[in-house]
Amino acid sequence: MCSIMGYEGSAVPTEDFIKGFDETKSRGPDMSRVVDTGGGIMAFHRLAIMGLDETGMQPFRFGGLYLVCNGELYGFRKTKRELEAKGYTFVSDSDCELILPLFCEYGFDMFSMLDAEFAMIIYDSEKKRIVAARDPFGIRPLYYGYDREGEIVFASEPKNLVPICKGIMPFPPGHYYADGKFICYRDISTPRAKSDDGVEEASAKIHDLLISAVEKRLDSDSPVGFLLSGGLDSSLVCAIAAKHSQKPIKTFAIGMSKDAIDLRYAKEVADYIGSEHTEVIITERDAIEALPDVVKLLGTFDITTIRASVGMYLVCKYIHENTDLRVILTGEISDELFGYKYTDFAPSPEEFQREAEKRVRELHMYDVLRADRCISVNSLEARVPFGDLAFAEYVMSLDPKIKMNVYGKGKYLLRHAFEGDLLPRDILMREKAAFSDAVGHSMVDCIKRYAEEYYTDAEFEEKRAAYDYSAPFTKESLLYRELFERFYPNCARMIAGFWMPNRTWEGCDVDDPSARVLSNYGDSGK
Repeated sequence: MCSIMGYEGSAVPTEDFIKGFDETKSRGPDMSRVVDTGGGIMAFHRLAIMGLDETGMQPFRFGGLYLVCNGELYGFRKTKRELEAKGYTFVSDSDCELILPLFCEYGFDMFSMLDAEFAMIIYDSEKKRIVAARDPFGIRPLYYGYDREGEIVFASEPKNLVPICKGIMPFPPGHYYADGKFICYRDISTPRAKSDDGVEEASAKIHDLLISAVEKRLDSDSPVGFLLSGGLDSSLVCAIAAKHSQKPIKTFAIGMSKDAIDLRYAKEVADYIGSEHTEVIITERDAIEALPDVVKLLGTFDITTIRASVGMYLVCKYIHENTDLRVILTGEISDELFGYKYTDFAPSPEEFQREAEKRVRELHMYDVLRADRCISVNSLEARVPFGDLAFAEYVMSLDPKIKMNVYGKGKYLLRHAFEGDLLPRDILMREKAAFSDAVGHSMVDCIKRYAEEYYTDAEFEEKRAAYDYSAPFTKESLLYRELFERFYPNCARMIAGFWMPNRTWEGCDVDDPSARVLSNYGDSGK
């Protein structure tokens, strides 16, 4: 990961700008640079992944254009050769150096052409114009706010903007900003075409597209590692990578010291694929003590996001402190595409599809946010194969009738796509366990118990009444909200609300976001 910040204006003192920018130095600890563009400021903290020497340092400049980009452009070497054939020259091996020549060639159409995860800011010193853009899933973070004169400021995280801006909001995924407007260039939640493929044809294409998505994300000049929970999604990513790697991959699993669900399944997968596997064991005290750091790094008050982030943050902290890895592949975005446990209750294919589209549109505030922050705060880069644009667009284009759980097994298409010897069958068909529960049921239970003891009933009622937006509804949610307000005062509207199952569906009217409370959870927690 890297950290970017850009501004066209003069109302923010440079020292205040730099102070805010340095809040995310852990995203890019290798090298920092702040440049006066003549009309504003562009800043970059670098985590070197592609093109490791100083020639890959940003901001890049091309004529009167300046660029800072936190991104990975997949297949960039072919594109680079095509640009060189047109007469462009490059000084580094960085993939992001291609962006300004591409912008010169294609203008705003460039954004929809990129096979990439990115957040970028471009300043045109000749036209005195700032442009910003974010990938369709929002895998790479970008936020914006306004200075005291109403000029827009862009940055990787809200913590960059809190000292200098008001009205901080997430930059909408799949949009670019230019001339005062946000313009959608690609809505990944709404497929551009419908597919009539049946189960067998769809499974075959899912198989090939996911393998391609994993393979392209193995391209790195820095060492690559993998988070392995033992669930379907991370196990598939790891197994595909192991099959296409020259040497054993490095996998990491985390669990509570007494009741972790995932550790034994992760070890089974690691043994099967021959990975160099590490188990990270945590205690209830570790989980409680991590909460302030987790809420600060996340910038959210959402219950399920915070719960799931505790284990992810701590395993990534271990990786940062004990290895030389720089890139981490994860299994996020599968559930939004193929369904959660609660989507088993969808009353119709149309409702299933609407829910998937909603989750895809909002996931930059939930699971994608969690993966980015837990990994980047530990000076690592997240790559998300299930967020591959070709893969995701195909899955979203399928008839929801064949994506629903009409097979007695959720996410059947994905499981069926990889039947064979890639994974043990018990792993391939294992029921999904919520990650925060799978780290250990005791972790969530101890956090809830801690919150119950932290507030009296009277304190809870009094304090929750102070919030008119996404008001806390349990003592645990009040604990998170108070921590959030400590670090991000008056910024709650950055988050759409609490991630919860669709409570309008029969079987989903629950008061806790964990799948553990659903009637169909069954063997998921075993």
